Amino acid sequence: MYLSDYHIHTNNSFDSNETMTVMCEQAIVEGIDEICFTEHFSVKEGSKSNGFIDFSKYFSEINACRDIFKGKITMKMGIEIGEPFEDEYKLSCELTKLPFDFLLGSVHNIGFGGISRYIEGRDNKEIWDAYFKELSKLSSSQYVDVVAHLDLMKRYSYDSHGNYSYEYYRDVIAEVLRGIIKNDKGIEVNTSGLRSSVKETMPSISVLKLYKEIGGEIVTIGSDAHVKGDVGRDIRYAVNMLSELGFKYLYTYHQRQPIAKKI
Repeated sequence: MYLSDYHIHTNNSFDSNETMTVMCEQAIVEGIDEICFTEHFSVKEGSKSNGFIDFSKYFSEINACRDIFKGKITMKMGIEIGEPFEDEYKLSCELTKLPFDFLLGSVHNIGFGGISRYIEGRDNKEIWDAYFKELSKLSSSQYVDVVAHLDLMKRYSYDSHGNYSYEYYRDVIAEVLRGIIKNDKGIEVNTSGLRSSVKETMPSISVLKLYKEIGGEIVTIGSDAHVKGDVGRDIRYAVNMLSELGFKYLYTYHQRQPIAKKI
């Protein structure tokens, strides 16, 4: 079984204090074959990830780790871009010449604030309507290879609002997934939801079944680790779950091209 963790953060992200070396060491301990560092990045003014990362430091550290851990683990250069659809021209100016293997796209902010702030004083329908509207925009962005944690909102809203109704939003989700497939993108199985109150992957098994049903194939797996102890967490569980759902391959990336790995 080839194991990859394609969602890892280090101190190159605003919300992690871990070094790249420590995360590599832990991935090796966990038996992970390939990792991708996906540091937070945004061109949106006011976002915590805007202007935080020093790309020269990031690339230098990856190259150093490749030398240190040569033959022990494969590592790829990635980034997690928040709301790339908001200013794709500015984003293109920032990213065009940078040698990323993988662009992970996400929605962490709605309007002028983060999701956790957005849900305050709003009911369940309003927050999920808004979130899926943003996801629809994300699905067509050229600066996304894979859509991260597709139903992320539940990680923030579950304790106060409960979960969303898959049956109610099925058609909306299907439309988002068709956009992802049409634009030759994939989705991520993010295992961090298993470590939260909601106790399920992001997206849920129901969404993964729907993705498979309408022809989706490209799937990556990520722990969304921000601390050493979360690297590789529940990756095997996710692989087995996808296999049971009928997926034959998992995907890694090289120079933004998907590579199928047989489950």
